[in-house]
Amino acid sequence: MQYRSYLLLLLLLSMGCKKYVDIKTQGTLVPGQLQNYRLLLNNSSNFEVSPAITDYASDDVQYVDGSAQQQGMLSSDYYGWLPRTYSWQAVVYPLTGFYYQDPNWSFLYNTVTYANVIIQEVPGVPDGTADQKNELIAEALVHRADAYLGLVNTYAKPYASASAATDPGVPLILKETTTQSLVRNPVAEVYQQVLTDLRAALPALPVVQAYNMFPTKAAAYGVMARCFLYMNRYDSANRYADSALSYRSTLNDLSTLSTITYSNYPLRKSDPEILLSKVVASYGISAYTPTAMRLSDTLLSVLKPNDQRYVLFTAGASTISSLYVAAGGRYFYKDRELGEARNTGVSVPEMMLIKAEYYARTGDAASAMAWVNKLRVRRFTAANYVALSAVDADDALVKVIQERECEFFCRMLRWWDMRRLKSESRFQRTVTRVFGGVTYTLDPSGNRYVLPISPYNLKLNPEIQPNP
Repeated sequence: MQYRSYLLLLLLLSMGCKKYVDIKTQGTLVPGQLQNYRLLLNNSSNFEVSPAITDYASDDVQYVDGSAQQQGMLSSDYYGWLPRTYSWQAVVYPLTGFYYQDPNWSFLYNTVTYANVIIQEVPGVPDGTADQKNELIAEALVHRADAYLGLVNTYAKPYASASAATDPGVPLILKETTTQSLVRNPVAEVYQQVLTDLRAALPALPVVQAYNMFPTKAAAYGVMARCFLYMNRYDSANRYADSALSYRSTLNDLSTLSTITYSNYPLRKSDPEILLSKVVASYGISAYTPTAMRLSDTLLSVLKPNDQRYVLFTAGASTISSLYVAAGGRYFYKDRELGEARNTGVSVPEMMLIKAEYYARTGDAASAMAWVNKLRVRRFTAANYVALSAVDADDALVKVIQERECEFFCRMLRWWDMRRLKSESRFQRTVTRVFGGVTYTLDPSGNRYVLPISPYNLKLNPEIQPNP
């Protein structure tokens, strides 16, 4: 078997071409050696990606109509995806523009491609031990599972047990072949593949790795807990959150900080809270004009000024641009402050709040609040901290969801939560926003909670069924 080194040719960059070529390694890399696959996995730009645009669809953000920032979004086709995502358009990447390819789809399927190469080829490599090979395959399985979880929660309907077996998901590409079907597998099959990959990976994964972008047992359990949460299987989500926390449970203590910098706050690669580092695909640091995320009134109703996450991770309009002062508001700023893209991967706080939600949904308000407060005590100064309590399990659930808003704002998960919660009356609401003088509405019973597959991908692959 020839080693296909950087095998990315457009099968999954565009998800359209059904052929690729062998490119032989050069220099110090020797075809067929296990070290090549280790180096492939070490390239974080191929594996450390997640959907980038969903934050702008969520109610985390809100832009003032007619503001300088809205005008900046319209100043170049390069930013066209942003207002179209913000207003929940049926097409986000139109063929008429220069930027017609959806990098979210491309980067995630790029991860799938590289993972498939490793899973498929490593068993036949002549050197290396069985344990070494199994670990590489296990890491690739975790990355593939995480990529598919991102894809199905971006381009398919939320998981619903009554319809998941028939709701169109995304194409499952599990082997690199010259031709194969690209029809959309049902949502249930995609979720099942995520779980299958994670379960297959767990025995060979190490307990610790040098950096957070390399999968560990805690990472696999964390992705599994997240997967079950978005399947509304809260008992399983709780169980695997426990497993993840048994390997890592460290929280960063924000209570004593007045500012964050790369010298007093851990970077993503070594942040002890992060179980698996993932970053938004393609767009990098958000907090520059015009892509800076201005926090919504909805978010600011629960994220209070005495919360250290507000103090440390957000900034006023003048910090982003003097042109934005007239519109005012508060902006997500953590990524710019630290000089690196924001993490969207599974984390210790996420596992804690999954457990809190499980207890709230099973009627144990006291345990739910105990887990919420275990997190919150590290998110306020001693002078500002007040433990939360709940009058009953329903009240506890509302407080858990609000804590998720405060902990994960502008980090992808709010949109995922809006999708899974929109069928519950206590969380169901219609979102409206105005852009360019036009009012747009996000109805919980409508189709806009599913982002569109780009016309470019549909044109290349007519067998892919478009979203309504």
